[in-house]
Amino acid sequence: MTTTDTANAIPESVATFIERIADLCGEEHAGWAENFRACFADTLLTTVRRHDDGTTFLLTGDIPAMWLRDSTTQLRPYLALAGEDDGLSDLIAGLVRQQFRYITIDPYANAFNETPSGASWDKDDRSDSSSPWLWERKYEVDSLCFPIQLAWLLYANTGRTDHFDDEFVSGTHRILDVFETEQHHEDSPYFFIRDTDIPTETLANDGKGSPVAHTGMTWSGFRPSDDACTYHYLVPSNMFASVVMGYLERIFGGDILDDPSVAARAKALRESITEGIETHAKTVNRDGETIYAFETDGLGHYNVMDDSNVPSLMAAPYLGYCEPDDPTYLATRRTLLSDENPYYYEGEYLKGIGSPHTPPRYVWPIALAIEAMTSGDRETKERILDRLVATDAGTHLMHEGIDVDDPTKYTREWFSWSNMMFCELVMDYFGIRVKR
Repeated sequence: MTTTDTANAIPESVATFIERIADLCGEEHAGWAENFRACFADTLLTTVRRHDDGTTFLLTGDIPAMWLRDSTTQLRPYLALAGEDDGLSDLIAGLVRQQFRYITIDPYANAFNETPSGASWDKDDRSDSSSPWLWERKYEVDSLCFPIQLAWLLYANTGRTDHFDDEFVSGTHRILDVFETEQHHEDSPYFFIRDTDIPTETLANDGKGSPVAHTGMTWSGFRPSDDACTYHYLVPSNMFASVVMGYLERIFGGDILDDPSVAARAKALRESITEGIETHAKTVNRDGETIYAFETDGLGHYNVMDDSNVPSLMAAPYLGYCEPDDPTYLATRRTLLSDENPYYYEGEYLKGIGSPHTPPRYVWPIALAIEAMTSGDRETKERILDRLVATDAGTHLMHEGIDVDDPTKYTREWFSWSNMMFCELVMDYFGIRVKR
């Protein structure tokens, strides 16, 4: 396999688009334009590796591996240009092919090596696979949702269908198998054990996680933060799974691929997961309003919080699960943006949602971008964009988490996903959106 270095290879369409955004920003928002210019170029300049077989590998940033989740979000904003640029379209199609190739290797893994090098986050991890392709094998529902989403969005924004190939079909079968199996986790072969003093880095009960009852939702070992779930029906990820099962129904329903059995399995999963969410994943906040829980176990336990990564409860309309004015979503949103959410912080420079994955009082730009894009208030979007630029510590790039009282303190110097979420928010502000 030959790798092509794409350093300094910015397509003309991307350069032109960057200038278009700069013109829209004007003098009033010159800081937005400067950061957009840096962030939108950075992913192509620093993370993309194209292979001579047509596949695309994306580094997540400062970790030498590709996450199924991060890689999707890193290229998502370029979909707005891909319909007019065959090169960008090919780049994204190559990522879809790489993602589904990885899924056929192991659908329970969250991150992969570029080659079967045997490199890993922790070589002493115990699970039921030891493929040299795996960087980490933390099973996260969203890791299987994002590649389906990207495949659909590529079709929706360009009309191309060649990425719906045999490997896509094979990977889809593996995804459906896992989602169905994990509706009854007691029958699952999956376990994950890491020798660590950090409880969120491993699963309890000999790697099987805490007990759950059957709800119709599908089980997740870990959150999109790569932290272990407290209760293993992770509601935002199940919302996302419901949405992408709808995509599979349409893909396999005859217009693109014609396989009624796959469409029927996806439909059954969508209906079961959605019913599980609406029946088992609702609780009440301290004001007595009905809200969505972040996690539940079907045994009467609920986790009222949100995390910064996507999928999140805040991101439900962004993902397509509900409308932004849905009453339960709005009540949930009010709860998440209050001190009832233990990971909501307010400080001198920032206010927003952080994560147990980073230090207390660190707010994530990803969460701020989602808060803005799910708001119908243009002033909210403007305020958040201003804050993101003002708290970049002079780097003109985004970070993972930022201290709300001191923006010179942050985590992750190089975090491509966060950069591209900022770019998508700028695009959203000017009415430029990826079709879904």
